[in-house]
Amino acid sequence: MTATEDKSRRSGFATALTPVLTVAVSLLGLCLLWSLAANLWQSRAFPSPGQVWQVLLREAASGDLFYHLGATLGRVAAAYVVAMIIGSVIGVILGSHRGADRFFSPWVVLFLNIPALVVIVLAYIWFGLNEAAAVGAVAVNKIPNVVVTMREGARAFDPRYAEMAAVYRFGPLERIRHVLLPQLQPYFAAASRSGIALIWKIVLVVELLGRSNGVGFQIYLYFQLFDVAAILAYTLAFVAVMLVIEILLVQPIERHATRWRGRPA
Repeated sequence: MTATEDKSRRSGFATALTPVLTVAVSLLGLCLLWSLAANLWQSRAFPSPGQVWQVLLREAASGDLFYHLGATLGRVAAAYVVAMIIGSVIGVILGSHRGADRFFSPWVVLFLNIPALVVIVLAYIWFGLNEAAAVGAVAVNKIPNVVVTMREGARAFDPRYAEMAAVYRFGPLERIRHVLLPQLQPYFAAASRSGIALIWKIVLVVELLGRSNGVGFQIYLYFQLFDVAAILAYTLAFVAVMLVIEILLVQPIERHATRWRGRPA
């Protein structure tokens, strides 16, 4: 291996490691600030990081933490897939057809402004306290946001690419792969990233109101016991999982999907 290749390899490793180190240092600073505040205001309602960590270890050792995290993650994943597929299709259709957009725009505004709690309660009343109602309620709350974002992406289509596809006689699949998806990717990434953050918060409300497992159910249970340390332990455990997914999955996929775009000098 030449010196240039070795230097390039080290540079690539450092680039990949920098985001992880930045997040670690940032979280360490937050923990120090939290510990200082807990020492200044010693109260059961404001536990220290050490107390929360002890509860986290206890719940992990019993297996309850992983069981409830898995239940919540499953609901988040299911609602995310449903919302992104349905919302993307509707958004692209509305953005590509002005007449349909004018007709259905009031519908989109209406669903955007319906409170998530109302949708959840109605879903449980109409369909019962089951998984389908829980996942469906979360997806319905997210679909309008995806529609709005993807509609803007469809409106921003560059007609020159469509003309190029017509000249080279692209088939339907080639048009989707080489014309549609590359232009929609930034909008899909934006809807996806905001969607994950919104969906898991709504999932907690769904679990609190009508499920017998999951992080939301545990938070409600420990709220009744006024166990703030346990509430924070389950909350931070799930936030940590989502942070790992963001760093190790979402960001690499986004970089790979946009590798064809020019980099700023």
